Amino acid sequence: MIIKKYQGKTEEEATGLARKELGEGVIVMSVKNVKKKGLLAWLQKPLVEVTVALEEESERFVPVKREHPAASAAAPVPDPASASASVREQARPGALEKDTPITSAWRQQAQEASEKSSTEMNAIGEKLDSLQSLLEQQFQKKNGGEPEREPENTAETQAKPEEPKSAELVKFMKLLYNMMLENEVDEKYINQIMDEIEKLHKPNMPFDYALANTYQKMILKFGPTVEITPAEKGPKIVFFVGPTGVGKTTTIAKLASRFSVDEKKKVALLTADTYRIAAAEQLKTYANILEVPFKVIYTIEEMENALAELKHFDYIFVDTAGHSHQNQAQKEAMTSFVNSLDGQAEKEVFLVLSATTKYKDLMQITDSYREMGEYKLIFTKLDETSAYGNLLNIRLYTGAGISYVTYGQNVPDDIEKFNPQKTVKQLLGGKKH
Repeated sequence: MIIKKYQGKTEEEATGLARKELGEGVIVMSVKNVKKKGLLAWLQKPLVEVTVALEEESERFVPVKREHPAASAAAPVPDPASASASVREQARPGALEKDTPITSAWRQQAQEASEKSSTEMNAIGEKLDSLQSLLEQQFQKKNGGEPEREPENTAETQAKPEEPKSAELVKFMKLLYNMMLENEVDEKYINQIMDEIEKLHKPNMPFDYALANTYQKMILKFGPTVEITPAEKGPKIVFFVGPTGVGKTTTIAKLASRFSVDEKKKVALLTADTYRIAAAEQLKTYANILEVPFKVIYTIEEMENALAELKHFDYIFVDTAGHSHQNQAQKEAMTSFVNSLDGQAEKEVFLVLSATTKYKDLMQITDSYREMGEYKLIFTKLDETSAYGNLLNIRLYTGAGISYVTYGQNVPDDIEKFNPQKTVKQLLGGKKH
C-alpha cells in the first residue's frame, strides 16, 4: 500500500495532485487544514492537506463474476492440520487451531458467556472516531521508520513478552469479526480482510495499529467514489435502472435538483416508465418545480428525437421501468432501450438498489442488469436499515463503484455522495452520525 500526503488551496486541488501522480485509483483517507510556515504565515489562508492511499497491484481484490448465490453461504472450514494457525481462524467462532499461546487465549475467551461487552465496543468506537492520529503514525512509519513506543506496563511485558499483546490482538480481531457479521458483511469477505490484516501482523503490535490497517484496507476495497460526470461533447445521458420500489424516481429528482439548482447545469428529465402512471406524474411534478423540460418516452425513435431536441443540454436524466430480474422479455427490452443511443451520445448507467434487500437477491439482481453493460451503484433506504454490510458485499461482488446513497424521502435533501470512510466506521462498530 502506498500512502502519501498532498497540499493545495482546496481539497479538490490537493486530490488532483494526488491523482496526477498516482492515478485515478487513489483513496482519500483524511483531510485537514494546515498552516503555512514562515514569518508572514498568519496573513495567509491555510492549505488543505489530504492523505491518500493507493492499493498496489498485488493487494487488489478481483471482483467475483457470476458466482452462484449459494457459494457465499459459508466460508470453507480451514484444515486443522495447517502448519500455521491464522489470527483470522482464531477469531472465527467454531474454528479449530493448534494449541499455541494465541489459540489458548482464544479458547478461554470463547467460553465466556458474552461474545462482546459494551465497554469493549465503545473502546473500538472511540478509536475509530480518532483514526486521524493512527493514520498519521502509519504515515510516519512508512516514511521515516517506525517510531519507538514504550510498553504500557514494563513489568508485565518483561514477564510475558508476547502473550499479552497476542491476546489483545485476538480479542480485537474477534470483536471486529463479530461486528462485521452483525452488520451483514458476507463471511467470505470478512475472512479475506482478516487474512490481509494477519499478513501485516508483527510481534507486540498493539490493536490500535491493527485497527488502522483494517480501516485502511476496507476503504481501499470500496475504492473511489464515482459520481455523474459531464460529457466531453453534447449532453450526458444518464439512465437510472433497478427493481420496482427502490426509489429511482425520487433519487432522480434529488440529483436533478443538485445539478440544476446547485451547479447551474441544464438538465432535462425523461421517463420511459409507462407502466406506472403515478411515477410519470411524480417526475413531471418535480420537473415543473425545477423548471426543467420533461418528456414521456414510449419508443426508441422518441428517445432519438428527444436527444436531438435537447442537444444543447448538459444532462438528460432518464427514468426507466422497474422489472423483475427473472423476467427475460422485460430484461431484453430494457437492454435494447439503454443501448439504443450508443454512438450518438455519451451515457452512464446507474443501478439503483435498496440497502434493505437481502444479499442473495442483490446478487441475482446485479447479475441480471450486468447484461446491459457497465453500471455504477446507488444505494437507497439507508435510513431503513442498521446493517450496511451489503454496500461492501455488492461492491466486491460486482466490482462496480458506488456513487450516491439516500436516506429518506425528502427532496432535494436526504442524498449524499458515498462516503467510504463513514461507512467503514459504521461497519467496524463506530458511531452512526
